[in-house]
Amino acid sequence: MQASRQHNPRTGCRLVFLPMKALLAITVALCLAVPAMAGANDNGNDNRVEELERRVAELEAMVQALLERSDTDASQAVLAAERAASEAAAARAEADAASQRVADLSERSEPVLAEAAARVGKAQFSFGGFVKADFIASVFDDGEVAGDSLGRDFFVPATVPIGGDSSTNFDAHVRQTRFNFSMQQQLDEHALQAFIELDFLTTPGGTERTTNNFQPRLRHAYVSWNNWLVGQTWNTFMDVATLPESADFIGPTSGTSFGRSPMIRYTRGNFAIALENPESSITPLGGGRIETDDNTLPELAARYTWRGDWGHVQLGGMLRQLAIDDAASGLDDSAMGWGVSLSGKMNFGRDDLRWMAHYGDGMGRHLALNFANGAALTDRGTLTTIETVGGFLAYRHWWSDKWRSTATLGWIHVDNPVQFTGQGVNKSSWNTQINLFYSPTPPLSFGLEYLYAEREIESGDKGQLNRFQFTSRYSF
Repeated sequence: MQASRQHNPRTGCRLVFLPMKALLAITVALCLAVPAMAGANDNGNDNRVEELERRVAELEAMVQALLERSDTDASQAVLAAERAASEAAAARAEADAASQRVADLSERSEPVLAEAAARVGKAQFSFGGFVKADFIASVFDDGEVAGDSLGRDFFVPATVPIGGDSSTNFDAHVRQTRFNFSMQQQLDEHALQAFIELDFLTTPGGTERTTNNFQPRLRHAYVSWNNWLVGQTWNTFMDVATLPESADFIGPTSGTSFGRSPMIRYTRGNFAIALENPESSITPLGGGRIETDDNTLPELAARYTWRGDWGHVQLGGMLRQLAIDDAASGLDDSAMGWGVSLSGKMNFGRDDLRWMAHYGDGMGRHLALNFANGAALTDRGTLTTIETVGGFLAYRHWWSDKWRSTATLGWIHVDNPVQFTGQGVNKSSWNTQINLFYSPTPPLSFGLEYLYAEREIESGDKGQLNRFQFTSRYSF
């Protein structure tokens, strides 16, 4: 039990309140003790009086102890309350000071943050591509082409068969459908860009028998930082802007350079130079193809482009190493290849003329989808480079705002060292196309195209392809 004190606001004195049970016990004890003391004195019982006096003294001591304990507890409570109030006031003062420091810091940092925001632009993301469906009827005059051959999906000069019976095929696919994702951001004075693109062409898997599911393939994946580009994209030697509109995947395939490679490229104004991934394709003795990955040097490619309202002209050049290193057969040699190209697009009102001319020694895979190899093995186990020359012309005419046509002619000639390659290797190829496209609205196009192609080998034997193709394409 504890006593409690309260302050009387009128008198300024503290009032002590003992717990009710303690007060009741003390009161009863005192009431019983007084009569007993009186009775004892009347009877002359001194011992009894002394006992009662002793008990009264104990009760008074108990009351005093309770009062003193209550006073001590109350004092401690007051002190604790005062300490808590002091600590709360100090915490409040510290919180106010911290709040002021935050406000001051925010006020000072606002100009800095505003300046940083002006220097660092928000990243911009975009998504694009197209959905393309192709319906192809092909007549091969001199043989058959397997159903899983690339030559059934689009024109590949080297796949035109020679020396067989005529065959006719119908194919339909949407494998040229593609999608891409890009990001652009301005960081201070630096321009940052990333680009990724995929489609479903030339990939394994899938079956026309059931679901026509095909795997995606990587076309482009690069990052550019100001003048620098790192990643995979169009070869620097190639002039992408000259490729004409075509229902076929490429169009004038026989006469154009075409390819994508991992690279490091530097561009300044109209000039670009790059180190690109190398790969050698070599003709062994008697014909065929060996694909080696024995290069020790990257390919060096460069171009310069002149542009104007009239169109553009591009001059390109390349140096490349061709190498073979096969310990099992004892072959170990390399040779240097090179090539030049001149290409462009000339505007005639809304119509345009696109063209390319190229010549090289050891260009191999860079021309006509690797129609010829870059080098041939001699009877001494050394490499000799293979010369090629070719080009294309393509003219597009607009019949109206919604109708247009393109006529194309492409050609390549290969100078094989037949004493090493034999008579069965590719000597030349050419193809011509004419088409008609209709766009009811700019993103949507329908096209009908006729393509004729011919392949010739060193023996003089030839094979022909006649192809009709209908295509639809929606770009987004």
